[in-house]
Amino acid sequence: MNRFFPVLLLLLLITHFASCEKDDICVEGDTPLLIVGFYDVLDTLEFKSVPTLRIKAIDNDSILSDSEEYGFGDRANSPDSLFVPLRILENTTQFELISSSSADEEGNETGNRDTLTFAYTVNEEFISRACGFIANFDELDTIRQVSPEDWIKRISISEKNVERSNAIHVKIFH
Repeated sequence: MNRFFPVLLLLLLITHFASCEKDDICVEGDTPLLIVGFYDVLDTLEFKSVPTLRIKAIDNDSILSDSEEYGFGDRANSPDSLFVPLRILENTTQFELISSSSADEEGNETGNRDTLTFAYTVNEEFISRACGFIANFDELDTIRQVSPEDWIKRISISEKNVERSNAIHVKIFH
């Protein structure tokens, strides 16, 4: 019996440590957000704030207003740039950007509305077992119907591929 005890103890220890699994923690990345910058149409190098900006997602009628996540508050003057999420399961995302946004007595939205459609190709990338997949967006393009009342005068794409959230991808001139 004394001969089998060390062997049994060694076998139990090997089994115990072999069944342990390494803890994976995801710190490597998230799906990037689209960064939109606002510029003066007359001086294309100067940032220009949009007064009381409201951004509505057309597909689900939600309002982007979380200042922590997106970089601005609802109906606040816009910062020089802000973060906008793109839909992962679709190849387009549509937003209504409302300058000088407010509500009338009945609660109806007032202000100058421009609708932008962002078209792209979703490219999923495997990061790790802990993180899973992230989505990158390639071949970014914008679509909008132009009218004389638009507050947006011109749009320029700075980066066609949205792979990181550290540079402006789309420049809006107003």
